[in-house]
Amino acid sequence: MSENLDRLVAEGVAIWLDDLSREHLAGGGLARLIGDQRVVGITSNPTIFAKALTSGARYNEQTADLARRGIQVEEAVRLLTAYDVRWACDLLRPSFDVTDGVDGRVSIEVDPRVARDTEATIAEARALWWLVDRPNLFVKIPATVEGLGAISTALAEGISINVTLIFSLDRYAQVIDAFMDGMERAYAAGRDLSKIASVASFFVSRVDTEVDGRLDKLGSEQALALRGRAGIANARLAYRQFEQARATERWHALAARGARTQRPLWASTGVKDPAYDDTRYVVELVAPDVVNTMPEQTLRAVADHGRVRGDTIHGTYPAGQQVLDELAALGIPYDDVVRVLEDEGIGKFTASWQELYRTLRAQVPGT
Repeated sequence: MSENLDRLVAEGVAIWLDDLSREHLAGGGLARLIGDQRVVGITSNPTIFAKALTSGARYNEQTADLARRGIQVEEAVRLLTAYDVRWACDLLRPSFDVTDGVDGRVSIEVDPRVARDTEATIAEARALWWLVDRPNLFVKIPATVEGLGAISTALAEGISINVTLIFSLDRYAQVIDAFMDGMERAYAAGRDLSKIASVASFFVSRVDTEVDGRLDKLGSEQALALRGRAGIANARLAYRQFEQARATERWHALAARGARTQRPLWASTGVKDPAYDDTRYVVELVAPDVVNTMPEQTLRAVADHGRVRGDTIHGTYPAGQQVLDELAALGIPYDDVVRVLEDEGIGKFTASWQELYRTLRAQVPGT
């Protein structure tokens, strides 16, 4: 067990793994990470599943059986991914029980092609909740404008939700409102709020990738000095919003009725620029009541050489706002950056979904 990971947990950070595959499940790798590396949750997405399906032969028998039964490709993808998520939920069930449902969670994402369709997203969330049939499941819904209503409705129906693809502080405020609205509706319907959970996945490294590209085009000394600062600043300011929301009378009323906090989850924490320290999106975003979901490579880097030096969020809010102000002064508008990132995120996941279909058709003709 790594002392670095122990320190991270002691500071209030829940360590989740941003990866899931049949190979990891069947080969015992995931069980070892849960046992040895303090992993208490798992996130998945269409890109992760597309990669998993093309790696190794673990899916072959099941895909062949689906083909023999005449199951079409779209339903086959749902069945294959739900099988993996159900298996992972069972592996993490002890953590779920020990933490009284706070951790031990596994996420599965709705079809990203319906991210701009509220009613279709609700239908997908209901179907996945029923299909996986585990209390420690999170259904992932993208934080599009259309997704906000789906988030509220799903929570109101007792479906635990991981709100994903959050880039904007304004959108995060809307996500918090959607969460509280859903919980209020759930209470009005007589549901036990303590059984409904949610996290809000705020993406980090992708912000730097987009902003750094624009800074590099400017090329000035002032611009280059801001490289690698936007993603962490943005996430830290999101944590301030989280704290502000928890201080409201609206939240206190929900908490008194048994509601659990919607924790911020730092996503996209793998470093994409080799010039940066490979643990920066973990060690620079440490504070109580957060989740950090990491690729295995990042997890092992933190365990090996991450410098966990306590809370690195509180006290940073003025500096974080200054970063965003300086970017705006250079002609890099925040609203445009986050709009591009949301569109790009949905586009990438949709492309991965299509890749899943192509892979399955190639492996098993007739699906």
